[in-house]
Amino acid sequence: MGKKAAAVTVCVVVAAAAAAGASVVARRQMKKSAKWSRAMGIVREFQDKCDSPIGKLRNLADAMTVEMHAGLASEGGSKLKMIISYVDNLPTGEEEGRFYALDLGGTNFRVLRVHLGGKDKGIIQTEFDEVSIPPHLMTSSSHELFDFIAAELAKFVATEDEKSHPFPGRQRELGFTFSFPVRQTSISSGTLIKWTKGFSIEDAVGEDVVGELNKAMERVRLDMRVAALVNDTIGTLAGGRYYNPNVVAAIILGTGTNAAYVERANAIPKWQGPLPRSGDMVINMEWGNFRSSHLPLTEYDDDLDVASLNPGEQIFEKMISGMYLGEILRRVMLKMAEEAEFFGDTVPEKLKIPFILRTPHMSTMHHDTSSDLKDVASKLRDILEINNTTLRMRKVIVELCDTIATRGARLSAAGIYGILKKLGREITREGEDQKSVIALDGGLFEHYKKFRQCMESTLKELIGEEASDTVVITHSNDGSGIGAALLAASHSQYL
Repeated sequence: MGKKAAAVTVCVVVAAAAAAGASVVARRQMKKSAKWSRAMGIVREFQDKCDSPIGKLRNLADAMTVEMHAGLASEGGSKLKMIISYVDNLPTGEEEGRFYALDLGGTNFRVLRVHLGGKDKGIIQTEFDEVSIPPHLMTSSSHELFDFIAAELAKFVATEDEKSHPFPGRQRELGFTFSFPVRQTSISSGTLIKWTKGFSIEDAVGEDVVGELNKAMERVRLDMRVAALVNDTIGTLAGGRYYNPNVVAAIILGTGTNAAYVERANAIPKWQGPLPRSGDMVINMEWGNFRSSHLPLTEYDDDLDVASLNPGEQIFEKMISGMYLGEILRRVMLKMAEEAEFFGDTVPEKLKIPFILRTPHMSTMHHDTSSDLKDVASKLRDILEINNTTLRMRKVIVELCDTIATRGARLSAAGIYGILKKLGREITREGEDQKSVIALDGGLFEHYKKFRQCMESTLKELIGEEASDTVVITHSNDGSGIGAALLAASHSQYL
């Protein structure tokens, strides 16, 4: 073969190799493009299912109002329990004296002393102590648990100075926040339905928790009376009303969610006995258990529910509360990893762990304003051990955060609008100058700025421009502590 022929042969071989290489690259690009398209298909489908146009939200609010009526009519008549709280006197801001609170809701409890100054003086001083419950007492006996609590309460009372002591001849009065399922029987009594949060004390189930605490206080010679047994949502309502007489409802948006509001006592068909003098009754809605065909549920919500400790229950809570938003995000990301190799050829092991991605992590990624989304990259790397993400990938994650938070915020707003409709406060009436103030608390509301802003703007959208100025959202802090002390004051035996 001559030199010319050899050169031609080499050129042909090189060209063929280049063509083959280009073909491989093209196939890879096509495969990569197909995977990206599949991932984006998962995202778009999820976004479509999460969509909550204003018409759907109005239908949802109407469904909430219908369920509220049904729950007020009879026990078990609705997914909303609409529990009568027996709180018929909310604080006015004129309460005076020193009142105590006991906040028992988990492995720690708080004891508080709140000094109320009366009209125009407000809360003069708040003192508190936090105590860890020894693990063995969480599964021991009712006697042992409440003796421990009473002893710690007595220690705290012993730190009173001379000014802190109540008027001569008067008992100290306590608001007791007990954040476990209770069947309330009066303002200061309620039987324990079941323990949660790691507690398992069988001999306390079915017993009056206030009675158990009273007996323990007697055993340690503590002269104190439980004036009110409450939950944190009702405490939030009390805290809001103390500062503003226009507060009509309270919402907790934190790890969990709940709502309470002030109802006319004569609008509660299931109420037995004489109507309270105030004419009002606070209703604990337990709105986390709300369910409706108008809720924009997805396959991820269904799967999360099935895998939960309480399948079929707390559906609304599982869509809007801080316990679950990060987990919904993880489940969508996992599907993208499994079906579209979004994070590479193998599914990241950490991404398979339920609840590893928490809502505060999601909030940090959602609020990332850096040009390269470095906070998103950092969370993916530190929590899920996902490295080498591209900016395009990180933008998709932020988009998913936005979809999940927006849906939760808009559903929360629809729930609030449903309460306003039940009270006839969703519209302005000629000649009326009423304000409707909603007190909110909880880490999700307080710390997830985009969630809060979306909820507030959606509520305005639902109410309409004309009436939007009559509805105000306010932050009411520490309902489980200060709120409980305020309810002890407003239900004092010395009023």
